[in-house]
Amino acid sequence: MPLTRFFVLLVLLLWAAAASAEPRVVLDSTSVNLTDFRIGYYIDDSRELTYQQVRDRSFRETASTTSLGTNARVAWYKVILENATDSDLALDVQMPHAYHVESVAFHEERDGQLVRSETLDLDNLGNSGIMYHGVAVYPVTLPANATTTLYVRSFAYSHQWFALDIYDEEHSRQALVATNNDVALLVGMMLALVFYNFLLYFATSKLENIFYSFYLISGLVWIALSYGLVASLFDAYGDEVFMLNISLITMPIFLVLFMMAIFETKTRYRLEHRFLQALLVPLCVMFVWGLFDISAALKPASTAAVIMMVVTLSVTFSLLRKGNPLAKFFLVGHGFFVIFNVMAVLFYKGLIEPTYVASHGVGIGIMLEALMLAFIISHRIKILEDIRASQDELKKQAATDPLTRLYNRRYFFAEAGYLMEVAKAHQQPLAVLAIDIDRFKQVNDSHGHAVGDQVIITLARALKTQSRSNDLLARFGGEEFVMLLPETNTDQALACAERVRAAIAAQRIDLSPDKQLSLTVSIGVATVNLATDSIETALNRADKALYEAKHKGRNQVCLNNDNQTTEPGVTQKP
Repeated sequence: MPLTRFFVLLVLLLWAAAASAEPRVVLDSTSVNLTDFRIGYYIDDSRELTYQQVRDRSFRETASTTSLGTNARVAWYKVILENATDSDLALDVQMPHAYHVESVAFHEERDGQLVRSETLDLDNLGNSGIMYHGVAVYPVTLPANATTTLYVRSFAYSHQWFALDIYDEEHSRQALVATNNDVALLVGMMLALVFYNFLLYFATSKLENIFYSFYLISGLVWIALSYGLVASLFDAYGDEVFMLNISLITMPIFLVLFMMAIFETKTRYRLEHRFLQALLVPLCVMFVWGLFDISAALKPASTAAVIMMVVTLSVTFSLLRKGNPLAKFFLVGHGFFVIFNVMAVLFYKGLIEPTYVASHGVGIGIMLEALMLAFIISHRIKILEDIRASQDELKKQAATDPLTRLYNRRYFFAEAGYLMEVAKAHQQPLAVLAIDIDRFKQVNDSHGHAVGDQVIITLARALKTQSRSNDLLARFGGEEFVMLLPETNTDQALACAERVRAAIAAQRIDLSPDKQLSLTVSIGVATVNLATDSIETALNRADKALYEAKHKGRNQVCLNNDNQTTEPGVTQKP
């Protein structure tokens, strides 16, 4: 029993010693490239502790890359650096995310004494030499076989998102010249989508293109700001630049407006529209709040993001259940946005370990959703084009004869009226032909309606072949056809009619291997008196000429002389 107690006591002592031991960074080589090590942290709720006061506090252990959430705006970090080599080490301690804090202070301690301190106020950089394109670089020289303690005070605007790296001079230069290629690629793609959608808006005047463009602008501003691209490219920091984080609030506002426009919720889905309207209210309140105090407005941003995602997902599921063809695509894109934003929210609140995907979750989610929204817009354009094509086809069907695909009587009169006005305006001659198949009733009675339809199709094909591109050709019904000939005088009309008659007379329809059916037509010709005629009266005169051709034995062309205009060189058929 005494032996058992001894072992228990020993284990407890070892555990207490391990718990009380502070994390150390032991450097046993002159080549230093550290991005993952253990440090201590202390949250200063009062935001007023000095270096002298905080050094006696108890620090908790964490990784060198960490997130402490929104309730830790001021945090102290403690790094114990032990130089185990026999030479002095000249190192750079880099804070890569310094661009998104209000201020940062470094306090260097050796043998219990403060040997150096440096404070960086991002609103008043002055001649500070430790800020380089958004990265705070604190140079420190570690004496051989000595221990140096570094205290770092980080005053964040909203989220305490912290990282510390330690490099020798060579690795430090390499880290500083490394560019944000991934962030630049995201921003470049989104800028291209913005430009494309503005062009689409000018072409279509669809509001969803405008809302989507402003959603993209909000997203790319936030990505460029939060992941250091603005600081890296423009050396811009401080309160005025941090104000651009209001884009984190405008982004969901424009996303909701986009949903209202693309799904037409105001007219088609009233219940879902009311839910989206209700979601806009707190978002707009946060936006106004952010104009006056952006740090305070961003504090509930994570909670607002969760509410926004729940409402928008619920609305999308409802639209999907009601059969909206775009809802499934929006659900996929928004699903990506939700998944990666949930990871980001957990990271910002300090609930999960920092990883690249977690720290860049919002940017990744925005980009994936933006691509899917672009696809939705393109798909909707395709749907509208299909509807328009279907409407055009219906109009065409309403204007054409289904058997011959020639224009029908209704379309003929509408278009002929326009062509007559053109002829009047330019003082150009106009003629009309009335064409009728000879003995068509006998064909139907003797050979059946299938052969009769073949006769009509054959005739229509021959008429198309003999007509010009500007001639108006129509089937009036049964075996009767009409041709309106612009810029055609009497002689030209008679010549055209004769060509048509001869071409049709040359047609043969195979009834069997040894039997063929020949066709003939009778044609009446009338020229239009532009001063007194209407299309109806001109057609009546062409019909009279047609009946005359029938009376004279068929397979003939006759000209009606009534109301004839006087034309030079015209030879009228008696």
